Amino acid sequence: MIAASDSRLMNASPARLHAGFWSIAIAFLTAMAFSTVPTPLYPLYMRRDGFSTFTVTVVFAVYAVGVVISLLLAGHISDRLGRKKILIPALALELLAAALFLTSSSLPVLLAARFVTGLGVGMITATATAHLQELHAAHQPGASRQRFEVVSTAANSGGLGLGTLIAGLLAQFVYAPLRTPYLVFAGLLALSILLVALTPETVTRAPDRYRYRPQRIGAHGNRMVYLTAAVSALASFAVFGVFTSLAPGFVSGTLHHSSRALAGAIVFAVFGAAAAAQALTGSLSAAAKTRLGLLAQASGIVVLVIGMHTASLAAFLVGGVVAGIGAGVLFKAAVGSVAASAAPAERGEALAGLFLIAYLGLGVPAIALGVATRSLPAVTVMTWFAGILLVLLATVALLSRRTAPTATPGAPAPELPSAGAGTAGGPVRDLAHSAR
Repeated sequence: MIAASDSRLMNASPARLHAGFWSIAIAFLTAMAFSTVPTPLYPLYMRRDGFSTFTVTVVFAVYAVGVVISLLLAGHISDRLGRKKILIPALALELLAAALFLTSSSLPVLLAARFVTGLGVGMITATATAHLQELHAAHQPGASRQRFEVVSTAANSGGLGLGTLIAGLLAQFVYAPLRTPYLVFAGLLALSILLVALTPETVTRAPDRYRYRPQRIGAHGNRMVYLTAAVSALASFAVFGVFTSLAPGFVSGTLHHSSRALAGAIVFAVFGAAAAAQALTGSLSAAAKTRLGLLAQASGIVVLVIGMHTASLAAFLVGGVVAGIGAGVLFKAAVGSVAASAAPAERGEALAGLFLIAYLGLGVPAIALGVATRSLPAVTVMTWFAGILLVLLATVALLSRRTAPTATPGAPAPELPSAGAGTAGGPVRDLAHSAR
């Protein structure tokens, strides 16, 4: 059930395969960008509708819940049903979310829209990455996978940052800031559905009857390696969660910079730095990535807290970018160590558990910080968060010294995905797919 087994794909012209690759890349980028559109708009919702910081974190957490549910229930079934049969409904869910955002700014509607967005993103991340991989291999058989890796990184992590930048600029300079960004992305999502519909399918459905089951999750391979990776994922996504939920409100409220464009640019800088670091560290060993990630994330979070205490926007931004670099590299190392430690037949399940832990790191700390800010100053809360995060990073450092993950004997080297926050989920099933 890989690309070469589909006669339609084998008969597709190189030009159509090339166009299909970039069509999926555009659709992937658009979907991930849409998932972060509300981030720079949260301060507007807070001022217009009286939302508290805690309310914003709940809205954000509902998105993470949607991604996790979708990842567990539907993120893997494109291997059997086909990529387009999952991508098109997933993009339709994103379009539905955009329509919900346009109908009302009330809290119940926002919660529903964010939950639906999460459901769509959970279906898209693994499926679109696998589709890109297969189209690239069909268009350039035997060629380096660098194009696929760079494009999937840019679409995933880069898209998360691009959404905040576009939404921030539109909200700052265009009429109706709580409507225009969603109108723009509704049009882009509709175009993405059309592009996917015109793209060659890369999976042939097996003739046997498909018996659905949820994604199985398990810690396979070296358990110490898995524990180290799990703590790494938890720490990395906690940073991403804070920036996509609380950072814009802090910049607007505590630092007194009310520009929506600035709020979007700051989040874009963090995710962009993470994506760039992931793309540029591909030649480093797993141990070197872990060391770099730990050092960058620890130093970045310290500088960020210093910037908060001194009310320095420059220090806050530098700290966020450095922490983003560290979080991106550390999570990439975690995915690599789990993929190398698990047996090929169990790799997808092992990674699904890792991504579930990562998304818990995305949502739970953001909610806890939102609750804490109801009774404590934001600077105090972030200082405690930084302390807990440094403890987690120290734990990763100690655990990583006790284990040296190695690939399963005789197993092919896994093709590692581009790990993003929001990632919004990251590819799970395509790893098992490429390992077969």
